[in-house]
Amino acid sequence: MNNSIFQDLKNKVFHSGNPSYLYIGINTFVFVIVAIINVPFFLSGNGVNFDAIIGEYFGFPASLAKLPVRFYTILTYQFFHGGFLHLLFNMLWLYWVGRIFLDFLKPRQFHFVYLAGGFAGAILFALAFNIFPVFISGISGQVIIGSSAAVMAIIVATATLVPDYSIRLLLFGDVKLKYLAIAYIVLDLIGTTSANAGGSFAHIGGAIIGFTYIKVLQKGTDWSNLFKKKPKLRVVKNNGAKPSAKKKESSVDQREIDSILDKISKSGYDKLTKEEKETLFKASKH
Repeated sequence: MNNSIFQDLKNKVFHSGNPSYLYIGINTFVFVIVAIINVPFFLSGNGVNFDAIIGEYFGFPASLAKLPVRFYTILTYQFFHGGFLHLLFNMLWLYWVGRIFLDFLKPRQFHFVYLAGGFAGAILFALAFNIFPVFISGISGQVIIGSSAAVMAIIVATATLVPDYSIRLLLFGDVKLKYLAIAYIVLDLIGTTSANAGGSFAHIGGAIIGFTYIKVLQKGTDWSNLFKKKPKLRVVKNNGAKPSAKKKESSVDQREIDSILDKISKSGYDKLTKEEKETLFKASKH
């Protein structure tokens, strides 16, 4: 039975094709392993601060002098968290909003927005702490960890694509994604004056990537094509045959999808007909 549970989890995380499950799985796995390793350090009472070790070697530093030997942390910082609640809320938002994102866009696009949001969050954090005088005096020990910037990129990208899509929140009822994203951004702007200013700057960096990616995508440029596998070249003989009906049908389908996405950006997801929603849902699975 244990092997069955492990296999089910493995399939869900690595073989489902759903990138939100992949990142939730990796983040949770890393958190559990780190927590288990921390147990003997804590019980020994030798005064070793394991959290500080994680921050030093896996967190992204504000100090530019550390980057030549900690360059890899622009990726690793996204998969470590400062506590259970930090992990829980990030993964819940990733699950809820990630499902909506993947109803309209492709897994490849999810990967790009998630990782690029994390990178942008780290860069803006470092820039802010090296530019604004208020932070410079304490810059040497400042690091950030967590997937919040990456998750924020997914939230804002989804809210930019389908701003009037509503989700139900406890105590608040139905809330449109655009208002949720705006609330988060305002709170992070205020948070730049708090003890967690670094985290707030990272969130804003992720939000900028999420917003910009969708706006550029709507103009016809898809940055996630960087992740697209290049097809192998094949020599195909063409004896003057006309394009197959299948190719024509595929072209028509793509035009239909583009038309639906344009309609969403102008009037919102709620204005789609049942047939349009079904078409978009089927297209998202390819």
